[in-house]
Amino acid sequence: MTAPSTGPSPESPVPDVGIPYELARGMSMAEQYEYLRTRLTRRRALVAASAFAGGGLLAGCAQGAEAPARVASGPSPNRATGKAPGSAVTPFGRHLAFGADPKTQMRISWQVPFAVRKPYIRVGSTPWDLSRRIEAEVRPLHTPGLTGQRAALDQYYLHAALDGLRPGSTYYYGVGHEGFDPASKERHPTIGHFRTAPAHPEKFVFTAFGDQGVTPDALANDKVLLGRGPAFHLHAGDICYADGLGLGQRSDTYDPAAWDLFLEQTETVAKTVPWMVTTGNHDMEAWYSPNGYGGQSARWALPSNGFDPRNAPGAYSFVYGNVGIVALDANDVSYEIPANKGYSDGRQTAWLDKRLGELRERVDFVVVFFHHCAYSTSTHASDGGVRDAWVPLFDRHRVDLVINGHNHVYERTDAIKGGTVGRRVPVGASTDPTRDGIVYVTAGGAGRSLYRFPTGVEDSFEGKVTRHEAVETFHWTKSKQRKTDTVEWSRVRYTGFSFLSVEAQAGPSPRLTVSALAQSGERVDRFEVRRGT
Repeated sequence: MTAPSTGPSPESPVPDVGIPYELARGMSMAEQYEYLRTRLTRRRALVAASAFAGGGLLAGCAQGAEAPARVASGPSPNRATGKAPGSAVTPFGRHLAFGADPKTQMRISWQVPFAVRKPYIRVGSTPWDLSRRIEAEVRPLHTPGLTGQRAALDQYYLHAALDGLRPGSTYYYGVGHEGFDPASKERHPTIGHFRTAPAHPEKFVFTAFGDQGVTPDALANDKVLLGRGPAFHLHAGDICYADGLGLGQRSDTYDPAAWDLFLEQTETVAKTVPWMVTTGNHDMEAWYSPNGYGGQSARWALPSNGFDPRNAPGAYSFVYGNVGIVALDANDVSYEIPANKGYSDGRQTAWLDKRLGELRERVDFVVVFFHHCAYSTSTHASDGGVRDAWVPLFDRHRVDLVINGHNHVYERTDAIKGGTVGRRVPVGASTDPTRDGIVYVTAGGAGRSLYRFPTGVEDSFEGKVTRHEAVETFHWTKSKQRKTDTVEWSRVRYTGFSFLSVEAQAGPSPRLTVSALAQSGERVDRFEVRRGT
């Protein structure tokens, strides 16, 4: 994301570091990153030269915007240096994620508003015995300022890896640093907990949505979601909306401090429920790396078993019980928003093909989630790039469920096979992917402002089923054109805030029971996936 620029202001020798819109619209994320890096280097040189000429550093030129205050009682932070005594700094934004093996691995992440010394976690089998202490990794993130728009901001993300855990076990943990011991009596209320995956498949629930942001509705959704007791949660991208445009062209509305608010909001759930995210178009942030994912790599510690965990953190997989989960980065194949199209040079698609084959041999069900929709009729409609690159692989490996975001609605298809309806799946029905095809779910009603369906197309959901008719919509083509479609597969539609809840049953008759729940907790859709019935 890059910002439009009108050039240096007459009052200042320091140029704005945004990218003019007409220039940015033709640039890839890597080209934008290089442009920003070059401009920022020149900017720093001009600042230094101006300071030297004036006989000293420009007052405040290196000061970042203040992070939201999370300072415990005691000595105040030194605002001149951006540092604070450890006892005065309270960690926030805790969020969990599995490692590649959810039975034995957990990653604990959090944030501090100021630099701290010797960060660590304490962990144990009871909240009163946190004797195991593990050093944390610090991943600082610097966001440069935009002249006249925002100040620079330094953020500090911390991560600790827990390996060798016992399957099916509950652990308690606390995050701390020099001067802040989570095991001390006054800090004990900050203790969190988590549970590892069981050694053998058993019944469990997981939840999913996309397009969350920082809103009252997002928080309300989180509270209902937590009541489902999920083993983990899938976030299908457009996580925070620090970049409000999501075009991969400009960042004039980019506000990194929005991540502080998001992680604080999400902590109510993510401190106990592993929060497994992937990458949406609003998650490309040109400041931090050539493909815009440096920010995501700093904030999240996700499984490192994808095709390129260093440069593509949103592509990975894991197995929980009898379900294999695959996360993908659809920016790599999107026709609609091509800023990162082709950045993996086909490696992600080759990895996906191989991984789906491996999982198909190991588990009862394979669930894939990513951001851009393969099949949807709402505002962004369907992405032909996803259909061309990945849908044939989903068909070949008989994937059981595909979950997307991007469109801020709930929409669910019939079973689709070879691009057409393989079997009608009304509310409450059962489907078999080995025979009928795949059901695609758009679960984009997590909290961001809602979209609508095409003019004249009514919502149709449990309790309000309308007559099933063909819907006129479109899909994005390789030339970034919109091709009109008339489709029969749009089965369930709901324009309220919502999320997906999936119950996985193992045993002699395995099944996925998929439900969509409104923000009120009321069910708006339900269907079952059974293989070989």
